[in-house]
Amino acid sequence: MNGGDDVKPDTVKRMLSVYEIESECIKEMREYFDEAAYGRAVELLKSAERIGCTGCGHSGILCQHFAHLMCCIERPAKFISPAEAVHGGTGFLQSGDVCLFASRGGRTKELLPILDICRAKGVRVIAVTENLDSPLARSADVVLRQFVNRETDRYNCQGTTSSTSLAVVFHVLQTALIEETGFQNERFALIHPGGAVGERLHK
Repeated sequence: MNGGDDVKPDTVKRMLSVYEIESECIKEMREYFDEAAYGRAVELLKSAERIGCTGCGHSGILCQHFAHLMCCIERPAKFISPAEAVHGGTGFLQSGDVCLFASRGGRTKELLPILDICRAKGVRVIAVTENLDSPLARSADVVLRQFVNRETDRYNCQGTTSSTSLAVVFHVLQTALIEETGFQNERFALIHPGGAVGERLHK
């Protein structure tokens, strides 16, 4: 890669380091793969009539991605905004449903009241967190461990690698659910007629 006149050589080096940092994170994540925990999570998601997911900041944005992944394989899912959750949004969830919580530190204050509501309503909880001793992890039915080596920026602060690692967890879950539910691509063709994917599916 040749840097432009306005891009410093050190900036180019840091840009390229993103590939190394994030690919190394994914490789290391594999060492923390817990077959039993993922198995329980898949069973809960498979049997739930409705799936909720919630998180703040980058985790919340990735939870929206997770909800869409679930809908793409016909598992009814909805992102529940932490702000709306405590103002009636948790009415979407009923006893026997599942709510997935994503919080790297497991202590996100906005999520704890939602956790209490889920417990009171008989909603099963899946937690994705790096902190196995956190309030969220201790109260969950299933904990999926997140791993982050470091964020990609020089200050190790921005939600970059952590977003990638969370997305990988969600991709693992969707991949497993396709296998365990027998989801067929013909169904995906029905609900995804739009765009290049839809065109390819309908050929």
